[in-house]
Amino acid sequence: MRRALRLKRALVLSPPLLWTFLFMFVPYAILLVYSFWSQNYPTFVPDFQLGNYVLIFTDPQYFRVILRTLKIAFFVSLGAALIAYPYAYFLVFRVRTPSLRLALYMAVVAPLWVSYLLRAYTWKTILGTTGILNSFLMSTGITSEPSSVFLYNQTAMIVTLIYVFIPFMVMPIYAVLEKIPRSLKEASSDLGIGRVQTFLNVTLPLSIPGIVAGFTMTFCLTFGDFIAPFLVGGPDGQMIANVIASQFGASLNWPLGAALALIMLMIVLSIITVSERFERLGQGKFA
Repeated sequence: MRRALRLKRALVLSPPLLWTFLFMFVPYAILLVYSFWSQNYPTFVPDFQLGNYVLIFTDPQYFRVILRTLKIAFFVSLGAALIAYPYAYFLVFRVRTPSLRLALYMAVVAPLWVSYLLRAYTWKTILGTTGILNSFLMSTGITSEPSSVFLYNQTAMIVTLIYVFIPFMVMPIYAVLEKIPRSLKEASSDLGIGRVQTFLNVTLPLSIPGIVAGFTMTFCLTFGDFIAPFLVGGPDGQMIANVIASQFGASLNWPLGAALALIMLMIVLSIITVSERFERLGQGKFA
């Protein structure tokens, strides 16, 4: 019986493990090997040296790109959280009709079924010189000619990325808020505590795991994005993923691109580890 049980477990676990090994660990291993190779333009040759990593940490341009990517990812996550939390709170505690709640929830989730490129390109149309925003300003007489300040800058990237990734912030926050027992708020009200204090002492602490999960997903997805900088970013909007794509493309410097990709992976894993500890701390403190 034990052997049969072990065999069944092996049969169940082997497909996902094989998939993970072939399409995750093997590519990462190949990148790791490439990161130690040397470029001999227009090709690269097998080698074992740390020159690619030394170049990344000594050349200021790569450090600036990494810091810029972290800054944009942080503001995108912060902006998405500031929008998503009130919306999720409104759905859970203010909308009483289940059908209306479902419709409003699907209004946020439904854009995920649309192409990412189309959603990002929509904001290029809105913020462009002939877009809706400029047309409105000209029709109201605020400006006499189209302005280019709304597009091809980091602000345009942040707005676009917030719109693209906000479903990943709404979903975990909504799920956590929905699980908060209504009896806790009722008990707080019976004790004479106001709504603001109830929110600060009950609702907000219990929703921290959802905020952390949404923040982490939004941050990591933004950190690896390279389409929005290409569509709405300007000269100062290049992110680390764009640099990696150029190294594997036009520059034909796969070793440097592999080193950058691995450093990017380490940063993302560090963020996930830190957020997991924050989530556990919140659960332990407010359980």
